[in-house]
Amino acid sequence: MKDFSNAAFSPEVIELMTTALEAAVATLPEPVHSSHVNALAESILRTASAGERNLVDLQRIALMELQLATRN
Repeated sequence: MKDFSNAAFSPEVIELMTTALEAAVATLPEPVHSSHVNALAESILRTASAGERNLVDLQRIALMELQLATRN
């Protein structure tokens, strides 16, 4: 996972990111690979660090990035 040590989030944003991650993971077919969960989490952290606070957008962007990454 990339270094997000300089990122700081309020408890509300952490809750939002957690919900987005759980929702994104729930859409994946079983078995869910840890690398996919890590990629989703990294995307959500990066997108939230850029200022996004919409739950649906965080989830959608993470899933789109995962889809693009798995095609390479």
